[in-house]
Amino acid sequence: MNHQRRYPLVLLTIAIGAGVAVLDQGTKWWAESNLSTGERVPLLGDLLGLQLAYNPGAAFSLGTDATWIFTIISAVAVAAAIWFTLRVRTVLWAIVIGCLGGAVTSHLGDRLLRPPSFGQGHVVDFIAYGNWFIGNIADIFIVGGMLTVALLTATSPDRDTAEAPQ
Repeated sequence: MNHQRRYPLVLLTIAIGAGVAVLDQGTKWWAESNLSTGERVPLLGDLLGLQLAYNPGAAFSLGTDATWIFTIISAVAVAAAIWFTLRVRTVLWAIVIGCLGGAVTSHLGDRLLRPPSFGQGHVVDFIAYGNWFIGNIADIFIVGGMLTVALLTATSPDRDTAEAPQ
């Protein structure tokens, strides 16, 4: 695919990524403005609720003493999203890469700019799933995006996201 035909897909990917990042950061701002840390607001009984928490680690609060490692992983994920964005070839892959790119960019922003310090920032979580874990909008896009990547890869192995490096 030539560069001129790919340009609209790149713009679509960037627009979706920006939208996801703004949505995630906006909902985190809302959560910090309206919820108290640790207090749970039930939405669907004990199954789903709102509960403000700050996560220094990864999913399920794993690696809470290694925040800087997750900052590096987030930066690598953003770089990968940029690489794939510049090589996207289909609308479906543009959507998926945009969703993933926006989500990891938002998480990187948390890691870099939120307390306690640069590169050691805690991710704002506020969606409580039973007593299992607390997440955010970016987490939903990451899980959904990775499931979609797996599905697309498994069902159409001849259609990749990007052109081979030259």
